[in-house]
Amino acid sequence: MKCAGCYKEGADGYCSGCRRKLFDGKKVSHVLSFDQPTADNLVEYHEKTKRLSISGVQLKYSLRLEKKELQLTVKGGQYILKPVPPGLIAFHDQAPENEHLTMQIAKQVFKIPVAENALIYFRDGSPAYITRRFDVNPDGTKQLQEDFAQLIGKSRQQDGENYKYEGSYEDIGQFIQSKVSAPIPVLESFFKQVLFNYIFSNGDAHLKNFSLIQTEFGDHVLSRAYDLMCTVLHAPSESDTALDLYEGDFESSRYRQFGCYGRPNFEELALRLGLLPSRSSRIINELLSKKDEVEKMIEHSFLDLSTQEQYLHFYQDKIRRFT
Repeated sequence: MKCAGCYKEGADGYCSGCRRKLFDGKKVSHVLSFDQPTADNLVEYHEKTKRLSISGVQLKYSLRLEKKELQLTVKGGQYILKPVPPGLIAFHDQAPENEHLTMQIAKQVFKIPVAENALIYFRDGSPAYITRRFDVNPDGTKQLQEDFAQLIGKSRQQDGENYKYEGSYEDIGQFIQSKVSAPIPVLESFFKQVLFNYIFSNGDAHLKNFSLIQTEFGDHVLSRAYDLMCTVLHAPSESDTALDLYEGDFESSRYRQFGCYGRPNFEELALRLGLLPSRSSRIINELLSKKDEVEKMIEHSFLDLSTQEQYLHFYQDKIRRFT
């Protein structure tokens, strides 16, 4: 049996390492004590419901750990639970493992700090994705975390329903350059996440999916990555990126010739972010150099074989765009 957190073989539910990171070492079951949301129990779930942006159909719920049992909660949530979304998107039953796999690739292969996460199962065996909130301290207090829609000043009231898609990754970089006291490490981490999202076909990495978080020392750093998944699996007509890379990117010679972004576009973005070419080249090369490790993780994942093939196809297509 594989660990439902890190895929380690021989684990009974979660391995000791995942229990430590997710549940502070407590032996929490990988099977919840309650049923998945259905028409019969939506009243119970209703107060904990929030919308996700995948395609406006996936829901998420708030959990807290009481002794060794995860329970739905109205307030004081420590975890976010995402069940299988309604069958209005392609491969809907694979969505929890899609997000889990993508987050694990980011963490294990590319050493991107991510929100701790795992698969978990309802009583009937239906899977869900669970992630631990990184903005909640052990004593229940919250760290100051603000996403870039808030930071840049975009809102539904002022900018309409698509407010979180209004802008570019260059805009986020410019904010970091002007407001963060030590911007270069933050900009490098941000650039790596943008590139990762492109290579793994996350077309929903919008303004709210990047955040700054205040450390105990009072400075600001890029938060752990969250909401990483191959969204094109579920929305085949989705664009390659949620935001433009930079102003005029569609007019670049690379984009005009091939109709998609390639290495020159990301090198240009890095320059506009103020990164040294040697540093951005190292990041790009790193994300292109571990194909064997990525492919092994896809093969070792809980995705069904058909979805594994699709996931691998989209990944290989993006890698080819850089050659």
